[in-house]
Amino acid sequence: MERPEITTQLTRGARRALASRDYASLQEFSPTPGLRVDLFGLSKRGEMVILEVKSGLEDLRADRKWPDYLCWCDKFYFCVDLAFPLEALPPEPGVMRADGFGAEVVRDAPEGKLAAARRRSLSLRFARDAARRLQRLEDPSGGHADAQ
Repeated sequence: MERPEITTQLTRGARRALASRDYASLQEFSPTPGLRVDLFGLSKRGEMVILEVKSGLEDLRADRKWPDYLCWCDKFYFCVDLAFPLEALPPEPGVMRADGFGAEVVRDAPEGKLAAARRRSLSLRFARDAARRLQRLEDPSGGHADAQ
């Protein structure tokens, strides 16, 4: 299986796992201009989680930006497949193992707490981004503004 296919399957499984824990999620979410995370989850209590999907070792080695994501969530996880060597991952973040059907936490992420102002800003950004995506699906030729 090629990397894009692996990423698609891991993302699907991770989203299903988040949904089973009552998180809404968005792929390719930008918490702030210049950053884009693979998967961002928001719980009904306002807890925020970021998952970085890694399709293989080369994907992990090429990623130098993941530490910048830590200040934009309450918990951060790497999401990898069953064959990924866990010893290659940094020891601090959480880890989920996934396939196309689901995911399970292998190592829980340490919990940080976002400042109230950042949490509010992210919640609004998440809601507006989700609404824009839905509007584009419902009205593809509607001339949508993509400004954040």
